[in-house]
Amino acid sequence: MALGFVVSLRNARLDEITTAMGSSSLTRIYDGTRPVTGGTATTLLAELANSTTFAPAASSGVLTANAITQDSSANASGTATWGRGTTSGGTAVMDWNVGTSGSDMNLTTTTIVITQPVSVTSFVITEGNP
Repeated sequence: MALGFVVSLRNARLDEITTAMGSSSLTRIYDGTRPVTGGTATTLLAELANSTTFAPAASSGVLTANAITQDSSANASGTATWGRGTTSGGTAVMDWNVGTSGSDMNLTTTTIVITQPVSVTSFVITEGNP
């Protein structure tokens, strides 16, 4: 049988993400195959600034990121497939899947064109129970 956690523990685990990201963290969007978490990244398509505080306190086992600032000029062209959250100094904290709907992080489009804007529409992490 799989483990199950009470809501207070699930919220505490999610709140640790905000703590680990720290103040003024970054969201980086990449193409290609997502590596092992924290592993060597593929081509950096865009880098976006997270809000000073990554997210408010988790509720009901859900962490919803605060607004993520649009990158007004993408670094490279490609198809966005995954993202990485880093501290303001660039230390990896977590990796996730990227799409336009139903993904960990949703973008307005996964087709990134160099010098064009890149925007996040939502980023929600659920610490669920089986």
